[in-house]
This record gives sequence, structure tokens and C-alpha cells, in this order.
Amino acid sequence: MKLATYIYNGKESFGVVADGGICDVPTHWPDGPGSLLEALRSGPAGLARISKLSAAGKAAIPIESIRLLAPIPAPPKVIGLAVNYLEHHREYERGHAMPDDPSRTTTPRPFLMPATAVIGPGQEIPWPDYSRQIDYEIELAVVIAAKARSISPGEAAGCIAGYTIANDVSARSVTHAQDRSPRPRDEFFDWLHGKWADGFCPLGPWIVTADQIGDPMNLKLELSVNGQVRQSSSTANMIFDVFEIVSFCSHLMTLMPGDVIATGTPSGVGLADGRFLSAGDVITCRIEKIGELSNTLGRPPREFYTPCGK
Repeated sequence: MKLATYIYNGKESFGVVADGGICDVPTHWPDGPGSLLEALRSGPAGLARISKLSAAGKAAIPIESIRLLAPIPAPPKVIGLAVNYLEHHREYERGHAMPDDPSRTTTPRPFLMPATAVIGPGQEIPWPDYSRQIDYEIELAVVIAAKARSISPGEAAGCIAGYTIANDVSARSVTHAQDRSPRPRDEFFDWLHGKWADGFCPLGPWIVTADQIGDPMNLKLELSVNGQVRQSSSTANMIFDVFEIVSFCSHLMTLMPGDVIATGTPSGVGLADGRFLSAGDVITCRIEKIGELSNTLGRPPREFYTPCGK
């Protein structure tokens, strides 16, 4: 199934996307879940009933009549993953070499992002007032279906609802570094702050359930800016596969239905060659078997935030 959240007739709803349009779940299951997040929380039985509604050919809404939102507009948690493709590690100087066989000798590097970073397809990405350099990162995103704590990679598949596309937008410079007294780890925190801005995690266009994806570790990814391809790779090139990632994160924190984990980006980001985004740029992400996610970067602020050296 393709599960989407959208605005229809001025109201937020969710349903199943098919060739004939969208089967609106609340219309055909009035006492059922009122949102896609609630549907995930209802477990396998709830999702099975939703699948039957769609299969029964219930009256469909024309897809041109709706406005897509992020599939989970406010996820309980959004988790990103730093440097999960060797090619991304190698594309610019990081000050250290990747060890041999990193999937065996290193661990994933997850970090949290706020739910306010999430926006949907077609929404404008706001330019934050603390960075002059804005970058893009296409990523396969995992959507969690069931509560998971300290699970093995083998158990992870049973906890995954499906997959969507994430653009892990990044602020590559921070204006609050100006006139700041240096401290250890400043570089790390500047990088982390660059992940937290409003609208910096576009998600969509929908969730494709895991049974429709099959092997998530063999999907083509492509990102273009104004039609020019900047990133092109495959999930086969990840250091840690999605099941290892879900397992590792579940040992750090309890994963809940609706949590989203973005699994890292391949090479081709703007930081590598200085081709950062400009106002009005259209960033389009495509992942095989899922679809396309497109967003436009907004205008920079009139004034930037500089808290030090007032």
C-alpha cells in the first residue's frame, strides 16, 4: 500500500493511494483511526483492515483534488544518521580516514531532529536566520510500525511499517560562530544545529509499506536541483543496512509507531564542491519504488542571527 496524509476539502485526512485515486480511510471506516499515525498505532489488524478497504474498490478521491502533507506530519521522533555511505565520507576532507570494513568495526551515528523540521511535498523550505549556506541530502527513511526496544537486526523487519523519502536539509555554516570564544566540540555542535531548523526535513510523498518494497537495500536514489542531477546512488552502498540501523537505535531508545529514521545520504552534497542552494532552487528527490519528493528553498532573511559580539 501507499499510505498518504493530505488536505481534502480543507480538512486533514489520510488514505490509500491507488491508480484510481485515494481511498479516504475515515470516510469508509468512521469509527477507525483518524490519522495515519493512529493507524500505525492500531497495529497489524488495523493496517490489514485498511488494505481491505482499498482492495474492495471503495469510492476514490481524485488525487488532483488533494494536497499532500508529510505522511506523518508530526512524528514522535525523527532520527537522522550521519555518514552512512563510504562515498559521502570520501567526498571531502574530514580529518580522518574511514577504517577498514566499517560495518564491522564501527557503529551507526544517529542524532535526533525536532518534529518541527518536518514538512511535506511541495512545501517551501524556510531559510533559517542563522546560516548562509544551505545544503541538501537525499535519504531513504524508515517508518516504525511497532514499539521496539533492544531488538536484533533479524527482529527489525517486523517493526518496520514501510519507507518514504527524506531530504535531510543542512545548514552548513552558522552565524553564531562569529565573534564566539572557541570551545572544544564547537564544530560538532555547529553541525548538529544545522539539522534542526524548521522545515529542514521534508518527507513524502507517502509511505510505501514494507511488503511492497521488498529488499530496501537495493533501491536507486537520485536528487536533482533545478533539474540537474547532483546525487545518484543506491541503498546497496550503505555502510549499515536499515535493519542494523533500527536495531542499533532501539538499544539507545525505545522506538515507537510513527518514528522516522533517515538512513544517511550518498555523495554529491553541496558541501563537497561549494554548490550550495540558492533561494528559489527546486530540490527533487526520487527513490525507486517510492516516488518523488520536491520542495523549493525560500528566500534568506533580511537579517541573520548573531548572538555573540553584540
